[in-house]
Amino acid sequence: MGKLEVPEIDYTRYTNRQLAAVPLAVLAFALLILAGGYLVYGSPVALGMDFAGGTELTIETTASESEVESAFSVEPESVQAIQAADNQYIVQFAPTDADVSDEAEANLEPVSEDRGVVQLSATTSASFGAGAQQTALLGLGAAFVGMSILAFILFRSFVPSVAIVASAFSDLVIPLAFMNIANIPLSLGTVAGLLLIIGYSVDSDILLNNHILRRGGDFYESSHRAIRTGVTMTVTSMSAMLVMAIAAWALGVELLMSIGLILFVGLAADLMNTYLLNFSLLRWYKFEGIAR
Repeated sequence: MGKLEVPEIDYTRYTNRQLAAVPLAVLAFALLILAGGYLVYGSPVALGMDFAGGTELTIETTASESEVESAFSVEPESVQAIQAADNQYIVQFAPTDADVSDEAEANLEPVSEDRGVVQLSATTSASFGAGAQQTALLGLGAAFVGMSILAFILFRSFVPSVAIVASAFSDLVIPLAFMNIANIPLSLGTVAGLLLIIGYSVDSDILLNNHILRRGGDFYESSHRAIRTGVTMTVTSMSAMLVMAIAAWALGVELLMSIGLILFVGLAADLMNTYLLNFSLLRWYKFEGIAR
């Protein structure tokens, strides 16, 4: 098996401003996308049925996808063919007074006489969705605040702690912007993926800070040791997430595919933010900040 070799980057060729410029530019672009999403959806990211409410039908019919779309008095939010099963679709609707389950049974042909068209029906009220949304946001906020407190307790210095918080914030914002671009709605499942990204971010940032600030040796030698370990861990996790997303796409499991893609993008953002943004702040702190 091939061994992952992490090349040693000559950071001395770049100033701190040059290192921080790229991640800050990407962060600014991601914030613009989220601002645009707020104007379009009324929230930074489009909300899934878990948070916005609505009805989801799993149907089995001989009709085509276009025929499924036109079978209801209200237009579906989405119609997705299930890859792992023939003649099956997942149809989602925004909150509506229409009985879409009865309409599916009346307007679509079943695959066989022994089975109905609607195999599974799930409805979430708008008020319940709003409550779930508030709980999920509180969970994300609590995780972020807890991570920030942990950073300050571990290092007890302003700049290293802020470097961890800034990196984690960017690691969270960039996948959210990607969700808008990829048309992935915010749901309980994708929130779980975002929480995992916070954990990954803290892990890699603390690894870098700990090697540079607490271990002896030359600054750049300590940095390379941390980078070699951190990049190996992150690239391995990215590979696993990409494989999961591809497998979920092949099997038609949309939620797992979305989580895999979100984690892949979040981990890629973490590589950039940890070893450019966080590193530049630590180098400034080590050579300039402490001396002042």
